[in-house]
Amino acid sequence: MVYNSQRPALIISEYGRHVQRMVEDAMLIEDREERNARARYIISVMGQLNPHLRDVNDFKHKLWDHLFIISDFRLDVDSPYPIPSAESFKTKPEKLKYPSNHIKFRHYGKIIEKVIDKVKKMDEGEERTALTQTVAYNLKKAYLTWNRDSVQDDVIISDLKKLSEGQLVIEEGSKLAFVPENLSQNYSQPQGKKFNRGRNKSKNFKRKFGGNN
Repeated sequence: MVYNSQRPALIISEYGRHVQRMVEDAMLIEDREERNARARYIISVMGQLNPHLRDVNDFKHKLWDHLFIISDFRLDVDSPYPIPSAESFKTKPEKLKYPSNHIKFRHYGKIIEKVIDKVKKMDEGEERTALTQTVAYNLKKAYLTWNRDSVQDDVIISDLKKLSEGQLVIEEGSKLAFVPENLSQNYSQPQGKKFNRGRNKSKNFKRKFGGNN
């Protein structure tokens, strides 16, 4: 009895040992036309064994690439796609460049900082004052997302002043819009007029800036 441990290792295990043997037999065929026909038949079998590849763009291209990989790039057939080389699969991809922007308060995120910069450039007036209040509301909501304990409004007002470099100021002692401390509860259930006012401000904030943090 021959065990799998005594057989050659499977190059792509998803196709099984029979497909690998079919590829090995195809490489022994001397007639090129017959070899091409055998390769096309193997491709059809590979597609039947992996129907999930049909949802992948250019799945036929992927099957042909797998065929050459299984043959260790030694199968000489006419492919409808560019024939890959072993070197193309050994080349390491370039490292992704991650943003290294400094975030002053990580629990507020980077988006809210961009929003604050945009509000800072606005002219003084009712719209800027209203947006400043809305930004403070979203700061408070973001704070409670990461810290389920209650937070004093003075802390949010102080953080807003720091983030805006002193340009967006709310008087100390002011009361910000109500944010439910238990953020896991269903937002579809209104909890009083104060909550509805805060929710309306949040909707206006999303429409103006395309989302919140």
